[in-house]
Amino acid sequence: MNRHFLITVLAALLLSLPVCAQVQDSSRFEAREEFSKSRLGIFLHWGIYSMMGDGEWVMNIRNIPHDEYSRLASGFYPSKFDAQQWVRLFKSAGAKYVTITTRHHDGFSMFRTKASPYNIMDATPFKRDVIGELADACRKEGLKIHFYYSQVDWGREDYLPLGSSGQVGGRMKGGDWNSYLKFMDAQLTELLTQYGPVGAIWFDGMWDKKPEDREEWRKLWNIDNQYALIHKLQPSCLIGSNHHTAPFPGEDIQIFEKDLPGENLAGYSEGQTVSLSLPLETCQTMNYSWGYRITDNAYMTSDDLIRYLVKTAGKGANLLINIGPRPDGTLPDGAVERLEALGRWMDVYGATIYDTDAGPVKEKEWGVTTGRGNTLFVHVLKHQPTIEIPAEERKLVKAVEFASGKKIQAKQKGDSVVITVPQCDSTVADNVLELTFRK
Repeated sequence: MNRHFLITVLAALLLSLPVCAQVQDSSRFEAREEFSKSRLGIFLHWGIYSMMGDGEWVMNIRNIPHDEYSRLASGFYPSKFDAQQWVRLFKSAGAKYVTITTRHHDGFSMFRTKASPYNIMDATPFKRDVIGELADACRKEGLKIHFYYSQVDWGREDYLPLGSSGQVGGRMKGGDWNSYLKFMDAQLTELLTQYGPVGAIWFDGMWDKKPEDREEWRKLWNIDNQYALIHKLQPSCLIGSNHHTAPFPGEDIQIFEKDLPGENLAGYSEGQTVSLSLPLETCQTMNYSWGYRITDNAYMTSDDLIRYLVKTAGKGANLLINIGPRPDGTLPDGAVERLEALGRWMDVYGATIYDTDAGPVKEKEWGVTTGRGNTLFVHVLKHQPTIEIPAEERKLVKAVEFASGKKIQAKQKGDSVVITVPQCDSTVADNVLELTFRK
């Protein structure tokens, strides 16, 4: 059963709800369906930590006292930041949305906020709202803007008792947790009322304070009320949370960190069952780092990035690929080069990725499949002479190379189709074949 069918069924069930609930929930289901068609987003980890060139966790890893770390803000001046230039690059790469860190675990806000003076407008000489500029640029170019928001804070005195991270010297050991929850609500209200339509709020950090009991965990973070606030302010705004467990009620996206859905190679997804009803998203880095790390030039190749996108789509998920901008507001050359290569590939093959479902064949050594209606796209990532594809009680009517339209050899045998895979240049990242069926 494909994801679009499930979403349609769920939307139909809303007819039994009160009218006010139907309006709110139906808009969310429509937003979920639009999101699930997107397949590619750009993740941006950017903050004052970029000035140290050692990733977004530098304060915690180096055990830097917050009162010293926070002085970085007084020198933060990304003079070369050009939101329009960034977004045009992302759009040309084939991305449909952008997710940016409005606030990371260091507590610094990259947006205009009255809830704390520790923000880009009040604490830096730059005094430009980069979140607002990026949101405007995305709107002009037709991309959705999503806001990453950390629930962790390594500096505030009301983020207490301390969690598993940010236990740097000099921090208090007790405080008013309810005050911190109100602070988060105030900032979320600003994010959802200052920047126009927001595609999603992308939470990260519940893992920092995690009681063994799941219900206690949910209550500790007050997510029922927080999610209700978000959906009240913007009913179609989606919610995802990178808590590395099964989704909670009120969440609209299931997130997988540095892993494809159903895998646990990175160690964050142990026991995390893949949802059959929510859109899926894999967030991944091009190199080893989220935030800018000056020594990290170990980027995946452009072909490997293309293959990872294809494998993600083959799982029925979106790929949120990360970039860590430099402190001057420019994007690393390695990231730009790979996005440009990805864009050239998407110009030709994007139709085999966007608005597709996971195909009937789970990932094989040779590759994956994606599909739309009666059309199946066979992505051959490693050449194999023949491939057998289930026909799912349908009759094959056409088999061609996707890019050229040239016919290929394919014979239906009962409930399967056996394809003779055409040879192609070994430098091709993905040899895409197209099969058309009828019921």
